[in-house]
Formats: sequence, structure tokens, C-alpha cells
Amino acid sequence: MLREQIEKLLPLVKSPSRYIGGEFNSVVKDKSKVDVRFAFCFPDSYDVGMSHLGMKILYSLKNKRENFWCERVFAPWPDFEELMRKNNIPLYALESLDPVKEFDFIGFTIQYELCYTNILNMLDLAQLPVKAKDRTDDMPIVVAGGPCVCNPEPLADFIDLFIIGEGEEVNLELMDLYAEMKKKGCSKREFLEAAAEIEGIYVPSFYDVSYNLDGTVNAVVPNNSHAAKTVKKRIIKDMDSVYYPESFVVPYCEIVHDRAVVEVLRGCIRGCRFCQAGFIYRPFREKSSDTICRQTKSLCETTGYEEISLSSLSTSDLSDIDETLRRLSEYTEEEKVNLSLPSMRIDRFSKELLEQIQKVRKSGLTFAPEAGTQRLRDVINKNITEDEIMRACKLAFDGGYTGVKLYFMLGLPTETDDDIRGIAELAEKITDLYYQNPNRQRGKHIQISISCATFVPKPFTPFEFEPQASIDEIKHKQKVLLDSIRSRKRINVSWHNYRVSILEAVLAKGDRRLCDAVYEAWKAGCKFDGWDEFYNYDAWMEVFERLGTDLDFYAHRMRSYDEISPWQHLDYYVSKDFFIRENKLAHEEKTTFNCREKCSGCGVSKAVGGACFGKN
Repeated sequence: MLREQIEKLLPLVKSPSRYIGGEFNSVVKDKSKVDVRFAFCFPDSYDVGMSHLGMKILYSLKNKRENFWCERVFAPWPDFEELMRKNNIPLYALESLDPVKEFDFIGFTIQYELCYTNILNMLDLAQLPVKAKDRTDDMPIVVAGGPCVCNPEPLADFIDLFIIGEGEEVNLELMDLYAEMKKKGCSKREFLEAAAEIEGIYVPSFYDVSYNLDGTVNAVVPNNSHAAKTVKKRIIKDMDSVYYPESFVVPYCEIVHDRAVVEVLRGCIRGCRFCQAGFIYRPFREKSSDTICRQTKSLCETTGYEEISLSSLSTSDLSDIDETLRRLSEYTEEEKVNLSLPSMRIDRFSKELLEQIQKVRKSGLTFAPEAGTQRLRDVINKNITEDEIMRACKLAFDGGYTGVKLYFMLGLPTETDDDIRGIAELAEKITDLYYQNPNRQRGKHIQISISCATFVPKPFTPFEFEPQASIDEIKHKQKVLLDSIRSRKRINVSWHNYRVSILEAVLAKGDRRLCDAVYEAWKAGCKFDGWDEFYNYDAWMEVFERLGTDLDFYAHRMRSYDEISPWQHLDYYVSKDFFIRENKLAHEEKTTFNCREKCSGCGVSKAVGGACFGKN
């Protein structure tokens, strides 16, 4: 019945293949032979969600178990959502087309703060109460994981439990527990109490939060004997033995990253002070060259993709990157498969690396200096010099490139107008370098693209204490940058919507009192907030004003080192003392060695039971 209703509506919407399933390598099971059903929900469009590696891993991992069935669910685009509501079609999973309200679990992966209203909207489309306290025992358990749950408090009212850290092991443990307790007829509360005893599981309703008179957090205290005082994140220790899919679901339509992906390492050695991922994914762990090559070949053969991407926070930091690329290129050249390295460090960029990535097809080059002056790069601990930037660009120009894309941030701590002007000066120097290069392509002009994001201070970073720049300050910085660029035909500047960054900062560092704001914003029609065409800044500001939410309190003030943060009861193994030391070093404009050079004492070594690297 539901299939017939859906099929009638597909000719009326954009990209109808998003909504009908049946893709190559998707998994369909006999639900009568399954103990636990899991609806894996990505709170954004199909095109974005189908590009997400974590979803691919956990989807295949759960479906490896005969008694589990994991299906995919994405946020419908507004045109299809309107038809769903008009025709009373509930949110459904793509493999079976069954309503997700019939599943045992509804699980969200939360990659971005601007998808919070989509989570509520998807629960409502599923014809379920959006608040956890209103959902009864016969309704699915709603879980969430992903990087944003390092501060899950703005979603505490809506989610039954959060998975903190890496999910491969804990997801199966959670589903095994549910299967056992389901057979015994246990209640939802009994299940949540048992789940809370699994390392890495955080049940927000089992904690009470009190506040000081100035609005800061006074304490986060368990109210249930099964809840730990501090919830520790889960870590996968051996990347060679951890599960990785042999195949991916191949979509009918083009998606954001339409290629096969092999994860080559987790964590990061660099310690860039603005980068949340670099700290919450510690410790640094690599796959061997044998494993990477084997998984690359498997994915190319089972999907038919003609491009393979080596994924990580910093792929060029793989210790045997040159040998791995040499081995991979033997296969990719023969099979005419393009090899992509999207995360390359400027100081690790080499002629050999360049030759490997352009053997089949030449793709664009992107570098991330992040700041325009050496002073500010030292503040953020980027640990690259201008000479290294120029050397990398020269290598690119020698290799036939006529353009590069450069990523920067505006509003970094201690930033001055001179630092902003430094972005333009660096771009001008790169332009001059191109025209001075005797090996450049004759008759070709250079094109430099500068992309500027507004800096957002995030939890579990040395800059979590810092204020975000105000809208007026960002407008000023943008004007300074534009006024500083002389070669307008050669240098193109773009930036993200700074009004979006304001909301991102509020939600990133907020406490559970923001649940009301998220709920009211959703009720006011906010959704797809990360998309410029849908983001309703005025609606969010009206909600904040009506509820008395102080944006300066959440986003634009310096936080003291001794303030209790809303996320302080969650342990990602990197200590607050380390973040305080790094913040002080930033204001002294001093850098810290990367982890391979010298241990900086971040605290994560206790998670691996010893030194992260042999040399300390």
C-alpha cells in the first residue's frame, strides 16, 4: 500500500530516486526472521547522507548479523515532505518502505549542529512525539551518535540515549542487549538502565543539571544508580581488524561525494587548536598498507566506482603514504580508477604525491593555511610556514596546475586587521609566484579561490573558552579582506553565511536549556538550517528573544577556565588541563609539537594503555 502511494508521488518531485530504494548493494531481509530492526537516519538530504562514510560502515556492520536489519532513512526534501504530509505518508525506510515507527531503534548520526531541527522534523514525520518523555514503551528507542554528541545537551529532551565515541563495537552491544531484553518483555526504562552501564552510552534523562545565578552550569549529577558520573567515549584500538565494508550501496542519482572511500587512519597528530575533530577522534591510529590496498580493490570491484578517495583528517600523515600510493597506483592505473587525497597537509605535499594523484585524472588542489600571517598560524598551532605554502604552490604550478583553492578562517582568537590583510598578501604572492615560474603553462592565467569560514569555537578544543566574533566584527573583517585584494581578476573570494555560524556557535556550546529553543524554532518552521535557501535567521532570533535566550552568553563571551562546561561529564580522554595549557600558549603565540615529534601530554595515552607513539 505504501509503495503504491509513494510511486504515484515520485513524478512530482525533484530527484525521485532518493525516495524509493532498490539501489545496487542495498540489503533486504525477511523481517519475520529478524530480532532487531534499526532505522539509520541521516538528518539531511539523501545526496549528503549517502556520501557519509560512518553511515556506510554501520549500515554494513549491522546487516552482517543475520538477526539484525539496518535500513536507511534520510530527511525528505521540502517538496516531497509536503506531499508526504498531505497524503499522510509517514517517514519510512528505503529498504522495506516500512514506517520507521514500527522499528525497534531510530538512530541519528549528528554531523552538524544545523541539522537539529531536521531531527525533530523527522520524528514528527514518523508520527512520533518529538520529546523523549512523551514516547511510550511501544515506540522505538531513539539514539544518536556522531561528532556533535560531544555536547549533546541541546538535544537532551529529544533523544533517549547517546552513543559517545566510535560506534562499531558499542552499536552491536546495544542491539544485542535490546534483543535479549525484548525477549524478556522488559520496559523501556529497564532497557535504558541496562544500556547506561555500557561504556560509551549516555542517557540524558538520568542526569540533573543545576545552574548558578549567573546562568553558568553548577553541576551535572546522575539521578539514577545505573548512570556513571562520567561517561567515557568508546575507542576502536586496532584499525586493521575493525570491521570495514566490502561494498557500498550505489545510488541511482549523483551524490555529493560520488565515489568509493577507504578510511586510512583515525585521529590526528597535528593539534590545530581550532579543530574539534582533531581532538575528539584521538588517539591516532593507522591502517596498514596491506589493509588499505585490499579494501580499495574490494570497493572498486563491488561498486563499479571509477574514483577512490583515501579518507582521514590528514591522509598525508599516514606513515607509509609513499609506499601505499605506489602500490595503489599499480592497481588504479591499470583499472583507470582515479585516486583522490582530499586531506593533504601543505608541509607533506611532495612531487611524488602530486604525480600519484594525477596519474588517471587531474583534480583540483586545495590547501588550508587557515590564517594569513605566521603570527596567527602560530596562535592556532597550524605549524606551517609561508615558505612551505609557497613550495607546495610551486610544485603544483610545475605540475601543470593553473589554480589553487585556499581555505582560511575569519574571527580567530587574537586576530587583527593585519592578519586579515595577510590573507590577501599571501594570495598576491602566490599569483606572482605563478607568473615568475618558467615551468608554468604558457597562455594560461592563474585563478586563486579564497574560501573564508567564520571561526566557531567548539567544545573539546583549546578554543572552547573563546568568544565568537560578532556579526559586526565579521562584516568589518570581510570588508578589510576585499579592500586588500588588488588582483580582482585573478583572486576570487567567497565566504560562508556568518549568520549561520552564529547559530552554530550557540548550539555547539549550549546547555540543555536550549532544547526549548530548538523545539520552538522547529515549530516556527525552521529546518535544513545548514542550507542558505532554507535558513531562517529571523525566525531563530525571534525564538531566542521570546525565550530570553542570551546569544552573548552562549556565543560571544570569554569563558573562565574554572567554569563547568555543559559537556564536562563526558570524557573524550583529552584533559581540560591540556586545553587550558594550549589556550594559554595560543595567547603567547607559541606552538606545540605534533604527536610524532613529542608528546604534549593531552591525556589520551591512558585510553591506549601507554604511549601513543614509540618516540616521546
